Amino acid sequence: MNVEELRDYCLEKPAVTEGFPFDDNVLVFKVAGKIFLLIPLEPGNRFNVKCDPELAIQLREQYTEVQPGFHMNKAQWNTVFMDGSLTNKQLQEMIDHSYNEVVKKLTKKLKAEFGL
Repeated sequence: MNVEELRDYCLEKPAVTEGFPFDDNVLVFKVAGKIFLLIPLEPGNRFNVKCDPELAIQLREQYTEVQPGFHMNKAQWNTVFMDGSLTNKQLQEMIDHSYNEVVKKLTKKLKAEFGL
């Protein structure tokens, strides 16, 4: 998966927006205004995703490409390298999990407002 494929995949999800709130290098994806994925465009070979803390540890132990979230809360965020060792399906599952982690913590009002 490359940056463009990742972007397309994220934008297919309901209520997702993209932007550059921090600088012009880090592309951020939000669902209902809450961050679920960040990707630095340079070098463009990794992204950060939210993760259940227990699953985060399991993934880090299972895959060398999954590491504690760089510049993020290490318990709840993973940095995932897209160097070709993980399949697109595995990467998409991690993106889906992050999206779902954020959605499940939204208020009923926000879920209704965004049709989630």
